[in-house]
Amino acid sequence: MDSPIQLLGGRLWAFLLPAYHLLSGFLPYYVQMLFRRFYCLATFATCVSRTNSAPPGFPSSGNGLWYTTPGSVWAQELLPVGNGYLAAMLPGGTSQESTQLNIESLWSGGPSQDPTYNGGNSLPSQHIQLAEDMQSIRQTIFSSPTGTIDNIEEIMEDAGAYGSYAGAGYLLATLDTSGPVTNYWRWLDLDEAVSRTTWSQGGATFYRETFCSHPLQACLQYVNSTAKTLPSLSYAYSVSVQIGLPTPNVTCFDNSTLSIRNYIYNPGMIYEILAQVEAPGGSVVCSAVPGSNPPNATLSVTGASEAWITWVGDTNYDMMAGNAASNYSFQGPDPHDTLISILSSEDLGSKSYSSVLAQHIADYESIVGPFSLSLGQTPDLAIPTDQIVASYQTYVGNAYLEWLLFNYGRYLLTSSARGTLPANLQGKWADESSSAWGADYHSNINIQMNYWFAEMTNMDVVIPLFNYFENTWAPRGAYTAWALYNISSGWVTHDEMNIFGHTGMKLSGNSAQWANYPEANAWMMIHAWDHFDYTNDVQWWQTQGWPLVKSVASFHLEKLIDDLHFNDSTLVTAPCNSPEQLPITFGCAHAQQLIWQLFNAIEKGFAAAGDTDTEFFNAVLAKRDQMDKGLRIGWWGQLQEWKVDMDSTTDTHRHLSHLIGLYPGYAITSYDAGLQGGLTTNGIFMNYTKEQVLKAAETSLLHRGNGTGPDADAGWEKIWRAAGWAQLGNESEYYKELTYAIERNFAPNLFDLYTPGSDIFQIDANFGYPAAVLNGLLQAPDVANINIPLQVTLLPALPPTWSSGEMKGARIRGGITLDFAWIDRKLTSATFSVDDNVSGRGRDVVVNYGGQVIGQFRSDGGTVVNLSF
Repeated sequence: MDSPIQLLGGRLWAFLLPAYHLLSGFLPYYVQMLFRRFYCLATFATCVSRTNSAPPGFPSSGNGLWYTTPGSVWAQELLPVGNGYLAAMLPGGTSQESTQLNIESLWSGGPSQDPTYNGGNSLPSQHIQLAEDMQSIRQTIFSSPTGTIDNIEEIMEDAGAYGSYAGAGYLLATLDTSGPVTNYWRWLDLDEAVSRTTWSQGGATFYRETFCSHPLQACLQYVNSTAKTLPSLSYAYSVSVQIGLPTPNVTCFDNSTLSIRNYIYNPGMIYEILAQVEAPGGSVVCSAVPGSNPPNATLSVTGASEAWITWVGDTNYDMMAGNAASNYSFQGPDPHDTLISILSSEDLGSKSYSSVLAQHIADYESIVGPFSLSLGQTPDLAIPTDQIVASYQTYVGNAYLEWLLFNYGRYLLTSSARGTLPANLQGKWADESSSAWGADYHSNINIQMNYWFAEMTNMDVVIPLFNYFENTWAPRGAYTAWALYNISSGWVTHDEMNIFGHTGMKLSGNSAQWANYPEANAWMMIHAWDHFDYTNDVQWWQTQGWPLVKSVASFHLEKLIDDLHFNDSTLVTAPCNSPEQLPITFGCAHAQQLIWQLFNAIEKGFAAAGDTDTEFFNAVLAKRDQMDKGLRIGWWGQLQEWKVDMDSTTDTHRHLSHLIGLYPGYAITSYDAGLQGGLTTNGIFMNYTKEQVLKAAETSLLHRGNGTGPDADAGWEKIWRAAGWAQLGNESEYYKELTYAIERNFAPNLFDLYTPGSDIFQIDANFGYPAAVLNGLLQAPDVANINIPLQVTLLPALPPTWSSGEMKGARIRGGITLDFAWIDRKLTSATFSVDDNVSGRGRDVVVNYGGQVIGQFRSDGGTVVNLSF
């Protein structure tokens, strides 16, 4: 196959770009910038800078990101577009644009790569031995003076061909222009979900825009200029920058369409991309590159006034084939026919570019439009986004950037969550063949944080998440429940999940601290309950939500066992690890709180489900009463992370697992002594008050530090801490932690970086951030049963920086929509509107503000309550 230099007419750019990307991961940032300046000079790319104003056409509200130089560092500077099925990253080049591509299901590993892959599970022949090993582990833990054990490797399994989410190569677009570039801008419009670039060169002004349409499952890139016709334009495909991706077959499907076919790994998953060009007034020619092996081809455009390329892509992955009937193959048909159908559909083929763009914008608006937030921000249209980020300071803050980050999180979720698969650890954006942590579905905080804000901001994006659980977790998870835990009801999975049903407990040395997490299913079922609680969608609850929740509760009913260490007649989990902490023990607070909340969801959702299995229902209530609730106050006033009091005062671990009931859960926040109180510790009966439990949670949160510990310096841990401080009503610590995360972990393109200045992108803080902002403005945590009033608190942790603002279209539990506003840090109005479809689920609602009750009402269908001050 010809090199990118040959494909692009011998341009030096095609050599320097791969070299730059290859070296950037190893070079200090200042050296990267020097290399970038050399790249600009050597290739006549844009090196000029404009700082006097935002680009023409930029949203007057300031709702977008804009820059005056092209991007080059993938994780820090490129701009993302996506529709859930496809995604792309854009540097904003001028005469040359290198668009990095993604297909949501393009993964290495799995049964396509290794037919023996079994989701990291043991063999049926090991069942009896594993049951004996599990019993031995539990006995050893209970009989240990410390209630701990060193390892549980005998019940863990090698991950096998676990795989990784991967990039899908690069689309190279080249305009035959030369000379200096002036009047350069690139920006991401968050009102329209479109990435744009404009510049002047050779006496003409050029304009390029890129977006991914969800209704059409396609991405488009458009270019025009002020000249009568565009310079000659060519399109090519390259994988030379992406190390590890095999060389593809690139052929002419027809005279205006490239067909790109490849494997992610050989052997491995098949993927195909079809890229079709339209050029009104001009000609398009597809040409095979002579002598290429494998075959290669390019598209050339001449004489056109404008042009756009549309690409579609898919793999032979099939989520519906992840069950025993399909032998867990996860393999479907070759994607070619599906892609032809999409590309030739009436919706795409017969529409003008402007109508496709208008349809895309309307679709995006339908997702983000029902909700809006103002923080009293003043848009800064004179300073590029990267400079605003660079000047940002902890606790000083900047309401405009904070508002922009909130909207950016909603944009990213809209752009990544609406495919077949849910948003992963990097949304749907990845540029390598092997991504950090596989860009998988970590299920002990990360996938949960991705969706924390979706329901409250009224975003219809969560159903693919539940489809994923139903079709990749549950089928093989039922086998794991039997094989590993000797449980015949329900299903289970563990911390790390791919798209191939990896339900086993990963063995990687003594990896129990992160692999021993059978509560992943319980935490995610809280999300299923939340979706019903917010929407009152009874049909969905009966057909998908309830069956998932019931099956997980069935598993945990059997998994809870008697506490034979303290012999206090309670039920506990064993063995357990508080996520990513070392001790292997029993009765971890995190697990106990989660399972208690899960069992509450059974009680609250049983009637609406139309279920008549009263034996199951009564068993849940009985074990819920008997189980340890995971709430103990330890020797230094902390909320214990484990039932054995062994917390360290100097533990600044990144996870806040034992505080899950503070946020995002409610076992702490909505603590009820009548339901959760009453325990024996050191032979003494205790019945904590709510104030005592909250004070202990505060002590634990304070000692956990600011999210910059010896184990990590990630954005998500800071965001979680901020949300916790908001829940406690501590505005000062809340805003300090929130702004610290922004200053330390967010890149010039507003991507969250795992450690400051690194090239490791991890999207969970981008998604957790909007949730943390919401929690400082509006709180309506769940409660144990529907007879307990829902406590709504307005402006619980309002920072001075957001002194005036408003929220419209917020959703809270019970199918209630809320609009409210504030001026000079004082609430001015609040309107609650209850959906009509809440028959039988009405509840008492108490509205709090400033430490006082300011309103109460019953949430009967159609009720509207106006509060003004």
